[in-house]
Amino acid sequence: MTQSAVVSTNAEDGQMAGASLGKQIIDQLGGHSPDVLILFISPKYDASALLRSVEAACSPKVMMGCSSAGEFTNHSQGVGQASAVAIRSNEMRFACGMGRGIKANRTEVAKSMVASFQGANQQKAGYSSALILTDALAGHADELIEELTLCTGGNYLFFGGGAGDDANFARTQVFCGTDVASDAAVGLEILSTKPIGVGVQHGWNPASDRMRVTAAEGSCVISLNAIPAVEAFEDHASRTGQQFDRNDPVPFFLHNILGIDTGQGFKLRVPLAINEDGSISCAAEIPPGAVVCIMSTDAVSAGEAAATAARAALKRLNGAEPHVALFFDCVATRLRLGREFGTELKAVEEVLGPAQFAGCNTYGQVARAEGQFSGFHNCTAVVCVLPR
Repeated sequence: MTQSAVVSTNAEDGQMAGASLGKQIIDQLGGHSPDVLILFISPKYDASALLRSVEAACSPKVMMGCSSAGEFTNHSQGVGQASAVAIRSNEMRFACGMGRGIKANRTEVAKSMVASFQGANQQKAGYSSALILTDALAGHADELIEELTLCTGGNYLFFGGGAGDDANFARTQVFCGTDVASDAAVGLEILSTKPIGVGVQHGWNPASDRMRVTAAEGSCVISLNAIPAVEAFEDHASRTGQQFDRNDPVPFFLHNILGIDTGQGFKLRVPLAINEDGSISCAAEIPPGAVVCIMSTDAVSAGEAAATAARAALKRLNGAEPHVALFFDCVATRLRLGREFGTELKAVEEVLGPAQFAGCNTYGQVARAEGQFSGFHNCTAVVCVLPR
């Protein structure tokens, strides 16, 4: 049997927000404490104060989460809030691990996270998954997912995202219990007797000719087709009749992101800033030699992508009834769509039916599952559905 509570608050401070969330959880769970509590917390709150307060109010056995860039549930949406999912189950087991020092050593971070997992060194029994939340500002998210895959022998389904800070891009945090850290990642292990469904989809399509990344360093694209990257974007703006301002490129970038051609589709990367040498810094790594396109989308395509991700997640339950879901999408999507971001939430709600969900806008999304693109994504809807 599995019980869940999906809650949110826009209380003034961290202590009040934690108390509000905890009370709602206890009320919805019939007076019982949850086995796990997953939190998405606006950076306006003192995270430590909120975590201590919610722990005192509902005494979760396991607690984890991250700072966010927009919080939502199936009945609330906004910025400057906190949302949460609490679960009690005798068919799922939970454990949480944190690793620190992503910038210095992704291998050790992955080992630290997996050291707390209960099923990593056991014969595979049932279904093994993990919610991964990482400080995306520390970089190296793709490499971290690769290291986690190695540490778990490729036997875990990964999903999640990069912590946010309301699009300030200054400091993001992850939580394990009441421990709060930057330059770190947390993993929530979920061992289940039933399959867990994860669906991944984006609604972006190529809007330019294919270009070769002729020079890149990490997440910085130096040149495309042997010309400075910024000139390739300026040329695209001219060809499509769009305004491109080097002094304020973000409005253009939100509508024109890069897609890496994988041969099976496109992995997305959000441009963030123009550097003095004409290179462009992106939200995640782009390998030299990759073939890329400038991509475009609209609210209808974004909503259809979210619905497709939700349907794919339901299909992977193999007939089990959906109970509660987690939904992650990019802060760039929310900023681009504005109020129309609600169409994505509505699309997910319609597909999931009575199953509630909570989630947040992230700095990139994690998805590694059989039959899906692996690693770290941008502007991509990721839906995880837990069975009843």
